[in-house]
Amino acid sequence: MSRIIAISVSPRRGTKKSPVARAELVVGYGIEGDAHGGDWHRQVSLLSAERMREVGVPSLVGKYGIYAENIATEGIDWKTIPVGTRVRLGERAEVEITQIGKECHAHCEIHKLTGDCIMPREGVFARVTSPGTIQPGDLVVLLDAENRPTTG
Repeated sequence: MSRIIAISVSPRRGTKKSPVARAELVVGYGIEGDAHGGDWHRQVSLLSAERMREVGVPSLVGKYGIYAENIATEGIDWKTIPVGTRVRLGERAEVEITQIGKECHAHCEIHKLTGDCIMPREGVFARVTSPGTIQPGDLVVLLDAENRPTTG
């Protein structure tokens, strides 16, 4: 079973994010209060907490938002999820995966802090398709074409 471990936002792009207790996902924008929000395909970023722990700087392990991810999860290897996959976050918020990985900025603040930003290799990006409030502990469910949870 996959779950949200942490949700993080930032007021500026290219910087680490700060964890929040809950977040509102807004259709056509992303996460309310996050600098990456807007009318584009990378409204929300998702990253595996397991991968963050595996490659992370020991003193930063467990400090979510450090790789500028919006949503850290356990139980999903995001880089294996195809573009176009719909995902339910919490009770009713939904996103659609639009991009796997990204081009890295030239030694941004995150790279300087961690020495290796894994978001370009491990992260995925999504746009919000159904609004809702999410919080750590909420379920993450992959959906099929009929909007039903997938099995296996």
